[in-house]
Amino acid sequence: MTPSAADCGIPLDSQYFDESSIVPLPSVGVAVVLARVQLPPQYCGVLEYFSQFSDLFSRDPAEVATPGLTWQLISNGQPLSPYHQMKAILNPWGFGSFQFLLRLPEGALLEMIVRRTASVVSSPGRTINLVGGRVVGRFWYNAAYGGRQ
Repeated sequence: MTPSAADCGIPLDSQYFDESSIVPLPSVGVAVVLARVQLPPQYCGVLEYFSQFSDLFSRDPAEVATPGLTWQLISNGQPLSPYHQMKAILNPWGFGSFQFLLRLPEGALLEMIVRRTASVVSSPGRTINLVGGRVVGRFWYNAAYGGRQ
């Protein structure tokens, strides 16, 4: 196969993106962007993985629930279903998560956001101090615009 041949709809010469950050727990009512990817104009893509992090979960995997936090994946300012109202760590950072393929529109702005909705964000006597997020996927030139770039 040539480098421009498609493999299940994704060109073999696609490029990966992998963006992440870990930040202090935001204040009540504040949303923080944990990972942001802007696809170039005339490029399509897919989100293949995302990961969530809290320092509490990293110390105790039983602390999967994140009461008072809402995790969201947003594409071009719109919720990316079904990952737009997560209340728990579904894909923990550092553990293999389930791969999926969510198509991203051409030139998409993909963001992983965590919003603090309450003052209590963990179980009694235990606190979350740090949160993080990671998005991984691929993007490629949309051949509908003509020759390869």
